Amino acid sequence: MIHTVIKRDGRIVGYNEEKIKAAIRKAMLQTEMGEDEALIQKIADRIGVSGSERMTVEDIQDRVEVELMNSPRKEVAKRYIAYRDQRSIARRAKTRDMFLEIIEAKNNDITRENANMNTDSPAGMMMKFASETTKPFVDDYLLSSEARDAVRNGYLHIHDKDYYPTKSLTCVQHPLDRILQHGFCAGHGESRPAKRIETASIISCISLETAQNEMHGGQAIPAFDFYLAPFVRSSYIEEIQKMETVSGECLKEYYDGDVTDFIKKPLDDLSGKERLLQHAMNQTVDRVHQAMEAFIHNMNTIHSRGGNQVVFSSINYGTDTSAEGRCVIRELLNSTYEGVGNGATAIFPIQIWKKKRGVSYLPEDRNYDLYKLACKVTARRFFPNFVNLDASFNQHDKWNADDPERYKYEVATMGCRTRVFENRYGEKTSIGRGNLSFSTINIVRLAIECMVIKDKAERIARFFSKLDEVLDITARQLCDRFDFQKTALVKQFPLLMSRLWNGSDMLKPEQTIESVINQGTLGIGFIGLAECLVALLGKHHGESEEAQALGLKIVSHMRSRVNEYSEKYQHNFSVLATPAEGLSGKFTSKDRKSFGIIPGITDKIYYTNSNHVPVYYNCSPQHKAQIEAPYHELTGGGHIFYVEIDGDATHNPKAISDIVDLMDKYNMGYCSVNHNRNRCMDCGHEDAKESLEICPECGGSNIDRLQRITGYLVGTTDRWNNAKLSELNDRVVHK
Repeated sequence: MIHTVIKRDGRIVGYNEEKIKAAIRKAMLQTEMGEDEALIQKIADRIGVSGSERMTVEDIQDRVEVELMNSPRKEVAKRYIAYRDQRSIARRAKTRDMFLEIIEAKNNDITRENANMNTDSPAGMMMKFASETTKPFVDDYLLSSEARDAVRNGYLHIHDKDYYPTKSLTCVQHPLDRILQHGFCAGHGESRPAKRIETASIISCISLETAQNEMHGGQAIPAFDFYLAPFVRSSYIEEIQKMETVSGECLKEYYDGDVTDFIKKPLDDLSGKERLLQHAMNQTVDRVHQAMEAFIHNMNTIHSRGGNQVVFSSINYGTDTSAEGRCVIRELLNSTYEGVGNGATAIFPIQIWKKKRGVSYLPEDRNYDLYKLACKVTARRFFPNFVNLDASFNQHDKWNADDPERYKYEVATMGCRTRVFENRYGEKTSIGRGNLSFSTINIVRLAIECMVIKDKAERIARFFSKLDEVLDITARQLCDRFDFQKTALVKQFPLLMSRLWNGSDMLKPEQTIESVINQGTLGIGFIGLAECLVALLGKHHGESEEAQALGLKIVSHMRSRVNEYSEKYQHNFSVLATPAEGLSGKFTSKDRKSFGIIPGITDKIYYTNSNHVPVYYNCSPQHKAQIEAPYHELTGGGHIFYVEIDGDATHNPKAISDIVDLMDKYNMGYCSVNHNRNRCMDCGHEDAKESLEICPECGGSNIDRLQRITGYLVGTTDRWNNAKLSELNDRVVHK
C-alpha cells in the first residue's frame, strides 16, 4: 500500500488518491462517454493497495496508464497519455524559453549574469546551457530542504551554484615560486623551471589560465614582484655574457654584483666595462618591459573555461625593494600605462598596489617613486587598486623589513575584494590558500518582514532573531558544501592540488583533497545594508548616526556568529562584503513581488552592494570613508572602498593618492577609484566626457566606454545586466 510519494523536485509527501482520481476524471471528460466515477474509484483503489510504500510520481502515473489500458475505456488511456505529455511539455517550457533566449543572444539577466563572460559565443552559450540546467539539479538533490527553502524564498543566494556538482573551490593565491623554480604538470605535458624573465612571464600566465579551468572563481598572484625578480637577474647575467662574447672581456665579477636600480641610460658618454654593463642593463630593462607587455597582453586574450572568458586574474605587488623587484614593478606599470594593442586599457589582470609605510607609501620610502607612478597609472588606466598592509587587521607578527621572504606575511587581495589571511588550521598567510565557497544573505528581506512591528526596539529585536535563523541555515549549507567538496580526488585538480594549494604536494592522485582544503575559507556574505537600515529605521547609515550604529551592530553580530561557527564546525568562516553583480537585482526582484515597491527600499531594481553608502547618495569622499571604514575590520572575507571622481583624472594623480590617504587615515583594507574613460576604437582618442557618442577627433562612433562593474573593468556595458546598468546610471561623483 502506498504511504508516501516522491515528487519531481525530490520532496516526499503523503499519498493522496484524490490527485489520481482528478487526473483520470480530466481525461474522461475529453471523451464522448464522459466520466465514470465507479471506474475512477476502482482504478484508484487498485493502485493505492497494490503499490509500494513509497513511490515516485512517474511510477504512479505509469500504473494509471496500465490500469486504463486494461479497462473498457482505452480511449481514456490515450487522453491520459496526451495529458501527461502536455504537462511534461509545460514543465519544460521555462527551460525551452530560457534556451531560446540564449540561442538568440538576447540581452537579459540570464545571459548577462557575468559581464566578463561572452555568452554570445558558441562556448559561452554552451556554458550557459550547462549552468542553467545544473542549478535545478543542485536544488533538488544536493541542498538540504532548509537551504533549498531559504533560496526559493529569497533569503539566501548560493554563489557559483552551477559549479556545485563539480566539487571545485572558488579561488587561490598562486605561490608562483613553486612553479617557476620547479616546473609543473597540469595533466598534459610538463613545464620546466623558468630561467629567463620571458619564460617566467609566460608560465605566470599559464598558471593562472590552467587553475581557472580547475576552479570556479578568480586567480591571483600575491607577490608578483618578488616572484619575478630573480629572473631579472638571470636575464641580466645573460646579457652580460653576450657582452663578454662581443668584447672578449671577462665580466663574471658583475654577475651577482650590487645594482642600485635597473635604469636605462644612453651609452654615448660611456666606455669600457661601464659601457658594456650599461648596454647589458638596457637590454635587460627592454626584455623586462616586453615580458610585462606580453603578460598583460596574454591575460587579456588567453581564454579559459571552454574559450568564452578571459581569466579572472589579479596580481599584487609593490613591496619588493630590490633592484630586480623594482624593475618588474616599474616596467609593469609602464606597460600598463601604455595600454595593450593600439593603446587600449587592459581589463585584466586586476592590479593591486601593496601600500606599506616604510616601504611603498611615504616620501622617504624606497618604493615611493613607484607608488607615485602607480597613482599616475591608476589615474589613466583605473589600475592598480590599493591594499593597505598598514591596516590594523592586516598586520602579521612575523613581518620583518629585513626578511627577503617577508611577502609571505603580507595580506594579498583578489579580484573584486576577496581576502584570505587568518587561518585556524595552518600558517597565517594569503599564499597557497583561497575561498572554498560563499553564500549571501538577503538582510533587506528580513528587515522588510519586520516593518509591520511599530515598536522600534521590538522591530529590531525581531530582525536579529530572523537574522540568526538564516545565519544558522547558511552556516550549515556551507558545511554541507564543504563535505561535498572534500570528497573530490586530487587528480581532478592536476595543477591546483600539485603545486598551488598548501599541503597538496604531499597528496597522491587517488586521494581526496579533504586533508588540505580546511585552510580555505567559507564566506557568509550580505547585501543591501543601506536598504535594510531604511526598512528598520527610515534612514541609511550615510545619513543617520543612529542607522550607522545599527549597521555596525548588525555586521558585528554577523562577525560574532561567524566566529562561533568557526569553533562549532571547525572551519575558517568569514564575513564577506558581497560583490553583487548577477545578484544585485535578483533579491530585489523577489522582494518586489512579495512586498511591492517600498520607497527607499525596493523602489530601485537593485540593492546597494554590501555595506556601501548608496551610489546615488551625495557625499564627500571623506564622509564616505568615515561611514564605510569600520566595516572593513568586520568583513575579514573581503571588502572594498570605492570613490567616484569627476573629470579627467589622467593628469591628476594626486586625486588618486588623496583616496589612498583616506584609506590610511581611516584604517581601511582595500580601495579603488572610479572615473570616466572613453576611447575611440578607430583613432585612439581618449577623454573623460560623459555619454560620449561621437569622437571629436575622427567623427567615429565606435566608442569604448570603460567602466568598473564590481571590482573589475568592462570595456562595454552591453554585457551588464539591467540591475547593474541601473546602478551605473545612478552613480554620483563624490566631492
